Order: sequence, then C-alpha cells, then structure tokens
Amino acid sequence: MIKTNVMRILDKMNVEYDVMTYEVKDDKVDGISVAKKTGRDEKYLYKTIVTHANSKEIYIIVIPVRQEIDFKKVARVTNEKNIEMLDLRDLQKCTGYIRGGCSPIGMKKKYKTFIDKGALEIDKIIVSAGKIGFQIEINPNLLKDIVDGEFADLIK
Repeated sequence: MIKTNVMRILDKMNVEYDVMTYEVKDDKVDGISVAKKTGRDEKYLYKTIVTHANSKEIYIIVIPVRQEIDFKKVARVTNEKNIEMLDLRDLQKCTGYIRGGCSPIGMKKKYKTFIDKGALEIDKIIVSAGKIGFQIEINPNLLKDIVDGEFADLIK
C-alpha cells in the first residue's frame, strides 16, 4: 500500500488512523462523490478549505463536505475583517497539496486550523490523506491536537 506524507507523519507520531482508498479514474474527487465511492455516510467526511485574510494570513478550515463555509463566522473566530477562499492557483504553492488531495495534516507550513465543532459529536471523521484517492479516518480530537487546531462554529 502507498503511504502518503500524512500517513508517514501519523505513523511517526504513533497516531491511530484508518486508511480508505477510492477510484479516481472518473475525476470525481469532491467529498460527496468520495462518500459514495467509499460507502460512508457524508456526515463523516470533512473537506479542507484553505482561506486567506486581508492581513495575508492563511487559515485552514475543516468542515463537513455537505456544508457550506460561513465566512462571517470564520472572520469572527480568526479576528479578521474579511476572509475568502485562497485562489486555487496558489493552493499547491502554499500547502504542497492539490485540489481534491488537500489534507489539514502535513502542509508546507503550519497554519492556524479550525475544525467545525460538529466533529465533536462523531467518534471519527474522514479527511484527505494528502493524495487524491486516499482518505484517513481519525478521531477529531486527535486531529485537533496534531494540527494544533481549534473547534469552532464555521458553517452556515
């Protein structure tokens, strides 16, 4: 089995996680398609959204795939006036990841990370393992500790 950088990081930290793989030939790599391909309920799948503020700070937002980010709530928790999505052209340069394979773990730099508080109601959430076709299932509190994140209300 292929080990992604995310898996190597977790192995090095002796963190418990499960790996899930899915077929990518059809180019459907959005969270809802991944839920269908893995046979998992969408409520367990979380997407990683990279945002930036007028201050030039980058923030990582981890929310359920079915939900929409609430930029006003994110601005409040980050103490920023304005938050918006990072341009996709800048994603790989800032994170080391590409769209569809962006994990909150193992980015090029350590960015302030926020995980939707709804994850606290679930034993394990599923996030990208850092490569298209690979997901990891992990306890949300472990994820928070690994990325030095915070739980917050982030969705509409």
